[in-house]
This record gives sequence, C-alpha cells and structure tokens, in this order.
Amino acid sequence: MTKYIFVTGGVLSSLGKGITAASVGTLLKQTGLNVSILKMDPYLNMDPGTMSPLEHGEVFVTADGAETDLDLGHYERFLNVDLGKKNNFTTGQIYHSVLTKERKGEYLGKTIQVIPHIVGEVKQRIFEAGKGKDVLIVELGGTVGDIEGLPFLETIRQIKHELGSERVINIHVTLVPYIKAAGELKTKPTQHSVQELRRIGITPHMIIARCEKPLPKELRKKIAVSCDVDMDSVIECMDAPTIYQVPLNFLKDGIMNPLIKRFRLAETEPKMEEWDILVKRIIAPRDEVTIAFVGKYLGLKESYKSLTEALIHAGAALDTRIDLHWVDSEDIEEKGIEETIGDVDGILVAGGFGVRGVEGKMMAIRHARENKIPYLGICLGMQLSLIEYARNVLGIEEANSVEFDPETKEPVIYLIDEFIDQSGKKQVRTHTSPLGGTMRLGAYPCEIKEGTKLFEAYGGKKIIYERHRHRYEANPAYRERLEKAGLIVSGESNGLIEAVEVKEHPWFLGVQFHPEFTSRLQNPNPSILAFAKAALCYKNEQSD
Repeated sequence: MTKYIFVTGGVLSSLGKGITAASVGTLLKQTGLNVSILKMDPYLNMDPGTMSPLEHGEVFVTADGAETDLDLGHYERFLNVDLGKKNNFTTGQIYHSVLTKERKGEYLGKTIQVIPHIVGEVKQRIFEAGKGKDVLIVELGGTVGDIEGLPFLETIRQIKHELGSERVINIHVTLVPYIKAAGELKTKPTQHSVQELRRIGITPHMIIARCEKPLPKELRKKIAVSCDVDMDSVIECMDAPTIYQVPLNFLKDGIMNPLIKRFRLAETEPKMEEWDILVKRIIAPRDEVTIAFVGKYLGLKESYKSLTEALIHAGAALDTRIDLHWVDSEDIEEKGIEETIGDVDGILVAGGFGVRGVEGKMMAIRHARENKIPYLGICLGMQLSLIEYARNVLGIEEANSVEFDPETKEPVIYLIDEFIDQSGKKQVRTHTSPLGGTMRLGAYPCEIKEGTKLFEAYGGKKIIYERHRHRYEANPAYRERLEKAGLIVSGESNGLIEAVEVKEHPWFLGVQFHPEFTSRLQNPNPSILAFAKAALCYKNEQSD
C-alpha cells in the first residue's frame, strides 16, 4: 500500500521544491522505508533535451537513457538511488501518449478531454512509479496558479479522494518574505498561495516556509490558523550553507512528527550520523584546493549542477573545500592563459555543444598537459584533449571534430551514423537528424585497462557503467598514432574510445562519459574523487 507525498510550490518559482522533496525522501529512507521520487514537469517539451542550459539549467541523464529535469539529479544524490524514465514526465509526454492512443482508436470514439483522459494518464504514471514502494514523493514543477499545472493539481486532488487521508500528504512550499523597511516577515503571500490551492480543491497538510530569518512562534501560529494546518506542520526552511544541511534542519524542526502521525509510521529516528559528518566537512573542511572550471555556460551555474555537486561530494570525502575558479573559455582566447587561469591546483574542462569557445578550452588543456597540472576532461573535454594532442604532439594541424567542421580533412572526432542504443535498438543519425533523443544516452559499459589512472581510481574494477550524453565519438583511425606518441586509451566501450590518459603526466584523464551523473554525497564518483585527490597532492607538492 504505497503512500504518496505531493510537493507543490506557491508564490514564485525556485523556492527549492526539489531540495524539499529530496530532503523529506532522505529522512524517510534513513528510517528504513523504501522511498522513490517522481517529478512532474508542466511544460510542453517532450523532455528538456533540446532546451538551452541557460533557459532550463542542466539536463540530467538517467541510467536508462532518459533526459530529465535537473531535480532528478538532486533526488539521486540525496537518496543514493538510480531513478529512470518513469520518474520524470512532462505535459508534452502526457499529451503525446493520449493522442497516440486516440489515433489508434483506443478510446473507442470517445471525445478526448482533460478530464478524464489527460488526468487519467497522469494518474496512471504516478501509480506506476509508486509500485513496490513504501512512499512515493511527487513534486509538481512550477507554481500554483500556473495554467499549465491545473491538470496535475486536479490529479493530486483526485488521488487524495481515491486513496484517503492516511495514504496522502500534501506539502506546500511557500515564501515568507522579509520586508527590510518594515523589519518583519510577512505571511500574506503564503495565505494567498494556500487559498489558491484550496480553491482548486487541495488542502495542504504541511507548510514548508522558505524564509531569510527565523520564523517566530507567533508567525507559525498565524500560518497554522490561516492555512488550516497543525502547528507542528509549519516547518521553517531558512537558507543553509549547503543544500545537504536541509534534511538535518528539517529533522531538528520536527518534520518527522506530522509524517509519522499522518502515515501511522513506526516511530523510528532517521540514521543521519554519517550524513551529519559529511555536512560538517562541507561547511568547515580541513584542506582547500582551487580548480579552474573551464566552460561556456557560466552565466548560469545550474548548467553544470551535477558536476559542481560531484566536486562537493569528492571534497566532503577528502575533508577538503574545492574552490572553483570559473573560467569562460572565450576569455582564454581573448586574454590568454596566465590572465584567466592563473595559479590553480587542477584544471577541469566540462562538456558542452557547438564550436564557440573550443579554442580556449584547448589552450587550457595544453596548459595542463605541458605544465603537469592535474587535468580532468569530461565528454567534449575528452574529445578536445584528443584534438589538442593530435595538433600539438602529432603535428596534425588540421585535426578537428566534424561537429565544428563537417568537411574537415582530419576528423579526429567523428559521427557514427549507426549505433546500438542503451536499450539494444539500432539508431541511425546524421548531421540532419532531429536533435531530440538522437544522442548516445544512458549507462554503457566501459572496459578499463589495467595499470592506468582510471583502473586505480575505480579500485581495480575491469568493467564499470557510466552515463553518456553525446553525439560524436573519437575516431579509431587515429588511435595507433596517438598511442605511439604517448597517449593511453585507458577505457573502451564496444570498441569505442571511452577514456584517455597522457603517459608522461602525473594525472591527466579525459572521459567520454559524464561521471558526475553517478556521484552521490555518500558515494562520490571515483574518477572525480581521484581528480580531487590529485589536485590536493599537486598543491602539497607545490607548497613543499
């Protein structure tokens, strides 16, 4: 008998519904319950795959190859679980599914309407995601009052009606703003937001109050009375020095009491000791290193959310703060290495698409290679390290990727027209294929060469599974020449080059996969952890 927690947001977006959902899930999981999370996105895109990172932040990729909202990354990182396609859906997917069924005649000539057909499809997917779980937490994107969210809210209302109050909890995340001129917190936006929710037919059982200042007892009482919730169900959520402190703050504020009471759970205290130690290390670490983070979507740091979080995980494991020195790759082209990168302990070149800024990234790679600075290149960062090596070590001046120049005479990085995807189906893609869903997506095996830095990082494992999101591959035609010149192919996937290292370098690794997608607070990704260790060693050597 799965229990459901629905998380909605009011007043404005970006209040932290995803962190709230993940935090509640973490606490319940640490009491021994089998917990999963689902994100419902009200936008009409089929998935975020074709959205600009500047518009929507990072696209997170699941093991089964779904391109999803970045909140799924938070869920996986907090709960230390693998989620999949069924844990995220959009309005676009719902309408596509319903209209496909209509075209096949599955509705037997009925008029297709939002109620019951769209709502029914949403409901079916929620129940599917909840199968076999003790608790499913369902987060609705957007803000109450948005026209796009109405079918989802109607679904939530119906599920509460169908399952009864002992199996459903509605949590509403809302803003209690601090008005500086008046010197006080204001509850009116929360009251109006809850009124809007109740007008739709949903009464929240718990209010998570986002606020800049502590919530006084009289204001909690005011919110409880005006929003018709119990006093112990008004939970304060102030800004925290790290998002990983939020579950601990919720626990301290008594969030477990109303959850236990309403769901009639065993009164078990969540086991948060290990979590608490890691959070303390994030807030007040023993050591510190500086990493140059070279990218081109630096206007919105959310574009690299999983990667910045993965570095925090590695730092927590090493009791080290990883200070990121953000470097726009186009600035490197204009101002040069010394002025932009300067004195750092490691250089990281992240993934990305398109030709803009790639020369600056290659300048950073060359700088790391020639000066023996620890280097990690991810996806495009690996591909560019191959092009840089071909140009500057092998002397192939025209070495390039067909992504940047389709007519290049030296395609070190090229496009495989046919490949077997994550589900075992044959995919065909060309330069003119639609952009959505034509990449190599999801987890693929990587065979590791013994005695390499990658082999050492993964503790001697011969086969690992990491996630991908890319369209172009390293061209095996250049492999022999690259290897003769001192490049090591340390990882392969069905004959494709997955990882490369430089022989005469203390720590230089390029990986085609995205290691950040599998990193968790309690289980950091091995290659990112090894990179952070190498940066720490480099710093200590430089200071000796």
